Amino acid sequence: MHRRDLLKASAALALTKLSPSAYAAGEAAAATLKTLGGPQAFDFAWLKGRAHAMAAQAYQNPDFKLPAKVAGLDWDQYQAIQYRDEHALWADDKLRFQVKFFHLGLFFKQPVRMHEIVAGQAREIAYDPQMFNYGKSGLKGSDLPKDLGFAGFRVNFHTDLTRDITAFLGASYFRAVGGDWQYGLSARGLAIDTGMGRPEEFPVFREFWLERPDAKSNRLTVYALLDSPSVAGAYRFVIEPGAATVMDIDCALYPRAEIERLGIAPATSMYQTGENDRRMANDWRPEIHDSDGLAMWSGAGEWIWRPLTNPEQLRFNAYGDANPRGFGLLQRDRDFDHYQDDGVFYDRRPSLWVEPKSGWGKGSVQLVEIPTADETFDNIVAFWNPEARPMPGQELLFAYRLYWGTKMPHTPNAATVVASRNGIGGVVGQKRKYFSWRFSVDFAGGDLGLLGKNAKVKPVISTSAGSVEITSARPLESIRGYRAMFDLKVPDEVKGPINLRLFLENDGQALSETWLYQWTPPARRNLD
Repeated sequence: MHRRDLLKASAALALTKLSPSAYAAGEAAAATLKTLGGPQAFDFAWLKGRAHAMAAQAYQNPDFKLPAKVAGLDWDQYQAIQYRDEHALWADDKLRFQVKFFHLGLFFKQPVRMHEIVAGQAREIAYDPQMFNYGKSGLKGSDLPKDLGFAGFRVNFHTDLTRDITAFLGASYFRAVGGDWQYGLSARGLAIDTGMGRPEEFPVFREFWLERPDAKSNRLTVYALLDSPSVAGAYRFVIEPGAATVMDIDCALYPRAEIERLGIAPATSMYQTGENDRRMANDWRPEIHDSDGLAMWSGAGEWIWRPLTNPEQLRFNAYGDANPRGFGLLQRDRDFDHYQDDGVFYDRRPSLWVEPKSGWGKGSVQLVEIPTADETFDNIVAFWNPEARPMPGQELLFAYRLYWGTKMPHTPNAATVVASRNGIGGVVGQKRKYFSWRFSVDFAGGDLGLLGKNAKVKPVISTSAGSVEITSARPLESIRGYRAMFDLKVPDEVKGPINLRLFLENDGQALSETWLYQWTPPARRNLD
């Protein structure tokens, strides 16, 4: 689960042989890189067929042992290995994309096969020690096996060839940046049994195919073969960099076994402390998180905002829906003063929005929150879980679009939550006679600017336990919005999590998205 550390290191079917003359169009691209074997026909249908065939066979764990010197690299030594720019795929071809490869070592102990596709034909790219500058790593290229292989790859765009716009590295993890050039949360190809009472299964991308783009194309197509004990799968990514980088993804999954909790389009992020959860507020920085909430746009059109937390124990929530319009882990708070981090710039971290391209049927958006003591541990996972469990022999097809950036393609027309806070309840200056907890939620945008001074704005609040009191909703000029407040009175016998729901209305008209929150009463309920 230490994905942040990983990301810092920035049964086959017969194939048709291609004549040398037919491959001539790709000779320039392959000139600086060595290849293995001859060209072979490739398309997405073939890849799906290969994944289907693999799923019909028992899972085979790759039999590979990393050389001792490579396996023994520490963090600094691994970071010292740099890819040589002149060996980038398409470095001399005047295309808008270049691809550079990650070396094996540290957390990356299994090689991932890489291929280039030209005119529907694929050739495997060979590992070559000359691709890398080993610096102070302690390694010598001449001592390494000629068939060592790669750990993953990263992509550069022609607007800035020094910084990558996306990277695929570790299991089925990948990440991307938007126009702010800031990495943050990650996505995965698939999640299996996340947040359950047993070890999570991490599917792995075993092979990648990189399709050579046209000279003026702003889109790069990448294919991947996924494999794990429970499932095999074929993926196609169409990547388009921009202010919000967009990835169109098609995947075909073939289960080997019944899967209890399948996670489609999983996003993985970090939340240590923020304005609504101060449990681990032991750092000089006011807030530390890559994302501050889970946003959901239901199939019925309701917008929901669920602030993230850093719970004392693992917390799991499922939000049932049918054909969701989208969901994502967002970083809404963009105020540097709220973070004061001038090193990793949490205020610039990208949000990630998932947009289904076809109906996904019934299921739930599921959220897993895991306790964390510091910011090196990615403790937040969100994904779509289909209602029907995947079974062996099935073909499961999913198509969706990912958006990476600070501005998302869809936002509520109504007012949105801009801050959530909580603390001891009661009336200031009066002695507390019983324990209560106060919640304060700020809303801005939407139609709030149309409200006159005499408009009666009402907070509509519901709770799964306890009772609500001291409710209010009043204008907040500093945000040109409204602040809703209420106290939750909780009987002593209530021990477990309490689910809260809130939105603003005026004369029966909803003015805001729906705020959801899960709060657990403290074991010791002091009155001060």
